[in-house]
Amino acid sequence: MSELELEQRMNIKFLVKLGKSGNKIRVMLVQVYEDNAMKKRAVYKWVKCFSEGRKSVTDEERSERPATSRTEENNAKIHQIVHENRRLTVRSTAEQVNIDRETVRKILTEDLDMRKVCKNGPKGAH
Repeated sequence: MSELELEQRMNIKFLVKLGKSGNKIRVMLVQVYEDNAMKKRAVYKWVKCFSEGRKSVTDEERSERPATSRTEENNAKIHQIVHENRRLTVRSTAEQVNIDRETVRKILTEDLDMRKVCKNGPKGAH
């Protein structure tokens, strides 16, 4: 977890204690952090947690691997890789980011709106 994310969670916890609504908290975070503000869904999740009495601002330990590799971080990595070399195959891209090919294909076609992914490499809208 980044320092910025932790800072925003602490601010959310504080504002919940002051009785601020999720919408007002989101607006305040955007005023302060601008483009780096936590996404609306995440703000509401944390508002709910703190409203229900959660004390910790850090994530709870997980013993399992994440349920999905379709994260914003992986999307950004794959976008960068494809931007640098559009002729890479899905397989080689998957090997570079260390996630399975089907997940890479879904990120390319569904998350990054690439129009075509073929065996010679992705070709997309950019």
